[in-house]
Parts: sequence; structure tokens; C-alpha cells
Amino acid sequence: MGWNETDIPDQSGRTAVVTGANSGIGYCAARGLARRGARVLLACRSERRGQAAAERLRAEVPGARTAYRHLDLSDLTSVRDFAGDFEGDRLDLLVNNAGVMGVPYGRTADGFETQFGVNHLGHFALTGLLLPKLLATAGARVVTVSSALHALADIDPGDLNSEHGYRRWIAYGRSKTANLLFTHELSRRLAAAGSTVVAAAAHPGYADTNLIAAGAAPENRALLVRLGRISNRLVAQPAAAGALPTLYAATAAGVRPDDFVGPRLQGWRGAPARSWRAPWTRDDAAAERLWTASQTMTGVGFEGLAAG
Repeated sequence: MGWNETDIPDQSGRTAVVTGANSGIGYCAARGLARRGARVLLACRSERRGQAAAERLRAEVPGARTAYRHLDLSDLTSVRDFAGDFEGDRLDLLVNNAGVMGVPYGRTADGFETQFGVNHLGHFALTGLLLPKLLATAGARVVTVSSALHALADIDPGDLNSEHGYRRWIAYGRSKTANLLFTHELSRRLAAAGSTVVAAAAHPGYADTNLIAAGAAPENRALLVRLGRISNRLVAQPAAAGALPTLYAATAAGVRPDDFVGPRLQGWRGAPARSWRAPWTRDDAAAERLWTASQTMTGVGFEGLAAG
């Protein structure tokens, strides 16, 4: 039998931030960490849904140390506020989980294409702003949730905001490729700085979440919503199973910098294992270019992590 939630090491005394933890994979990951004793902050955009998730988690895990904190990854002011209000001098685990998928063209509060802005730039900025806490914590990890659909597209360095023709699934694939290039470059810079912080990535395979419905809802594409829900019921693994690669990357022994963890069976379902990734997600030059562009776009530096 493969690795499962019962294999998570004791997390007592550790603090975790999980973005998008009000539902789906994020909620299940937060619950798994709380069950093993971690203090978990649910970083969510909606106060109503975030508070409800915290109450649900405390009901499911008696004695859980958890709380909601407001975080809107589509607004860099909110990201800065979250980091500035973070309590404590250490952070053991940052799970960059939140995201949007296949949404119509739109822009964030700062003018970035929505999927690139939320899925990549928001988490890039959050990680950079919380970096001092991570660097100060022995055994800290950063886990960024990508997708097998990163294989749909490499990033276009000349059109990061998809201004020259927008195709929602290509834009989604680019944002998920950006997650992996970010992890690749962050791992390289941490190693160059002599840091023991581990940056890894994960993907859930095909898990039963509301991402497809959420992507279709803004256009009221009722048929797509219904088909997505039917497909989830018939094919997808439960959200709790989809969260296992994230939990593995966050807690398992032997996770290496720049690992990419996903379901074992064809990348769709099953116990966590190291996953295939497109060759372009290990391109050093592309990763450094994206890093530089992301710093310029967000205004967030990673002090202490030079290019090396």
C-alpha cells in the first residue's frame, strides 16, 4: 500500500500557511496537517468561506489549532498585508495551493492576466515576502501546487499577460508551467545561498474539486459545469486523495529540492510518487528570465537569494 495521510510525520510545534484552504485540495491538505498537530492558517479570499472552513476543520479535528486569514492573490496589496500581519518569527511550511482554472480573460487588481496573476505572480510575491520567516526556520518547505496540464504550454516570455490572443486553457497551462519554473529557480537560489529550505511542487492528478465549475461559471456555461461535475463523479479521485501529493511534498522524508510529486498511476490517481514534467520546466535560462520578470512585475525581491 502506498503513502497515505497516516504516514505524515508528527507536525506538533510547526506552523503552516495553506492558500485557498476553504475547499477542495487546500482544505484537505490543511486538515491533514492539523490532524498531525500543526498550527494551520487558512489563507483565503472569502472571509465567509474561510471562517466556515476553519469552523468545519475544528469540528472534524477536535483541538485543531487553525484560523482564517484574509488573502486575495489577485491583489498585491492584500498579499503584502497578509505577509505584514503574519504572526511569529518562523514559518515551517508554505503551501501555495490556491488558483483559478480555465477562466475567461480578465485582469487582476494590478493589471495582470488573471490566471498568470493569481496562480503564479500572487504566490511568487507571497513567497518572497514570507521568505525571511522561512529562512529562519529549520526544515522549512515551500510547496507550490502545479498541474499535469502544465504540459499544455510553455510560457511565452514576450507575452506573459496573454495580450496577443487569449486561449483560456493555454493560459492555464502557462501559469502552471510558471509554477514549476518558479520552483526550479527558487530551489537553485536556495542552494546557492546555502539554505536548507526545500522548494518542491505537487499536482493532484484528476481530483474532484470545483475548479472546472468555477472556471465556467463566470460565463454561465451551464453545460460545461454539468459535464465537469459528472466527470468528477465518474472519473476523478476524491479531493482528499488529490491532496496526498501536496502533503507528501510538504512532510515526507526524502523530498528533494525541485521534486514534482503527483499520483502514481499515469499521473491521474493513486499514491504519491515523483511525477513526469515537461522538459521546459527545468530550463535554467527560462526560469531565471521568469524570475526577473516576476520581480519587476510584483516589486517583490527575495533578499538573501542572489542569482548565484
